[in-house]
Amino acid sequence: MSSILLVTSSPRGQASHSTRLATELAEKLREAQPGSRLVKRDLVREPMPHIGSDFASGIYTPEEARTPEQARAVAVSDLAVDELFAADQIVIAAGMINFTIPSALKAWLDNVARSGRTFRYTENGPEGLVKGKKVYIVLASGGVYSEGPAASFDHAAPYMKSILAFLGMTDVEVIRIEGVAMGAEAEQQAVSKAQDLVSEYALAA
Repeated sequence: MSSILLVTSSPRGQASHSTRLATELAEKLREAQPGSRLVKRDLVREPMPHIGSDFASGIYTPEEARTPEQARAVAVSDLAVDELFAADQIVIAAGMINFTIPSALKAWLDNVARSGRTFRYTENGPEGLVKGKKVYIVLASGGVYSEGPAASFDHAAPYMKSILAFLGMTDVEVIRIEGVAMGAEAEQQAVSKAQDLVSEYALAA
């Protein structure tokens, strides 16, 4: 049975374009694969802790020697890592905030980027261990950052693709919903274009 992991991170609730279209994509992927399982992780309703001293020390402390605080911090990370490994397809929704991803999504990435679990260092350099996954990033932004004069300000898509590749996930598609703050017509066109891609990727799954 295949599994789909949906990770949402926008604080805009029902008004979020990224959450709505990422959810639509995840549901379409599930419909296209009868018997598949959809796991949802809402990082706004249930935010993951930003990594602190208990996490930083706990992941390098033997399980039997961890303090209760270290054990709790590592357990939160372990669950997120287990969800990641269990998924065949991963849909990540993000709205660009100050040219990068929401801090809630960064906290999730920090919790799943684990030396010895999701990546390792070898004599040939680092090796990502989360392999064989298909990832879709649904990224919404008020302006246009895929091209043009503001492209250099996009620290969201390049970062996401880089960290995912570091963890072993190189089969990544980015669905942009951009220019949504540039008027009603631009917003409608951006959503329509993204919806076409959602349908296209769901059919190809």
